[in-house]
Amino acid sequence: MSAISAGVVKSLRDRTNAPMMDCKEALVEAKGDVEVAVAILRKKNAAIQAKKGERETAEGRIAFHIDPAAKVASLMEVRCESGPVINSEHFVSLANDLVAQVVVSNPESLEALIAQPFHKDPSRKVNDRIADVVGLIRENMKAAKFVRLQGGHFGSYIHHDGSVGVLIQVEGVKTDEQILRDICMHIAAKSPLVAVREEIAKEVIDKEFQIARDAATASGKPANIVEKIAEGKVKAWLAENVLLEQPFIKEEKKTVGEILNGAGLKFVRFVRYRVGELS
Repeated sequence: MSAISAGVVKSLRDRTNAPMMDCKEALVEAKGDVEVAVAILRKKNAAIQAKKGERETAEGRIAFHIDPAAKVASLMEVRCESGPVINSEHFVSLANDLVAQVVVSNPESLEALIAQPFHKDPSRKVNDRIADVVGLIRENMKAAKFVRLQGGHFGSYIHHDGSVGVLIQVEGVKTDEQILRDICMHIAAKSPLVAVREEIAKEVIDKEFQIARDAATASGKPANIVEKIAEGKVKAWLAENVLLEQPFIKEEKKTVGEILNGAGLKFVRFVRYRVGELS
């Protein structure tokens, strides 16, 4: 067999993103057959993925994908081991591919997701796509959680470092993408517990009332105004924790609910992910 040329090595690297030395070794083992070399590299990546699979993934990023024509959107958390990796080109691309896979193929679970044919190359599985990047970066990586929403219009926001992401779903004849993005930024910053007060259990609100009553009574307030003070405290607590009742960060004289109503939009759902949070 003739020597492996630098051009062939570079061509294999461009195709697989594998390190130059790995590409050269694979080509030597394959006796210059590029397709065999690709298979060798993929087998090597799968072995690296299996070896690193038990290592802790303490870092990661949030990614989103929206298909306006199909009216489908997804938000996903993808995990890795170390901070420097989260903004690397290959990890960002992987996260974007995985969340797009959810929109395209509607998996029922994380296990089903990685077993699906990869939407950009149906001859391979999604797990093979993950293994490629694991083999390149030498860190364990995995999809940690996802949500898929269907119907209506969507807005999104991802914090600059990928640590927080928000997806909002609304209904309406038309939508204002900037308003939806601004509300997603609001959700990322204010972290509301729920969208509407009806989602808060009655016992939680009753507890807040009791805490406010006890505090007012202990401060020596007259009995006839204790209830009014408690009502005011609970109203303020709701304004801090209920999305549609929160003052909008860009126009605090209006609530988020009023901003949406003014734009002719009906709120449906929001999802906020932070890397590492359980829900």
